[in-house]
Amino acid sequence: MAKEATLQVRMDADLKEKAEALYRELGTSFAEAVRIFAKQSVLENGMPFVISANHKNTYGRLSKYADLVRREQEEGAFEKAMVEKYEKAD
Repeated sequence: MAKEATLQVRMDADLKEKAEALYRELGTSFAEAVRIFAKQSVLENGMPFVISANHKNTYGRLSKYADLVRREQEEGAFEKAMVEKYEKAD
């Protein structure tokens, strides 16, 4: 599959360096890890890891970054898009 789109993400420089070092140690690149994340998200039709409110697991560590307003705005967005898609097809 050709790589023909570019994704730019702003993040803390220290975080970027640590992530790049981690993925080098794992034998891949940060960019490849992002591609894997995107591919797995599409395959699973969601986040490719379990999300919960327990602060001892992945979601708990990520929850402090959640934008509650955006989550409310996006609630049901997939379902709404599917309804619109199939209503237009009729």
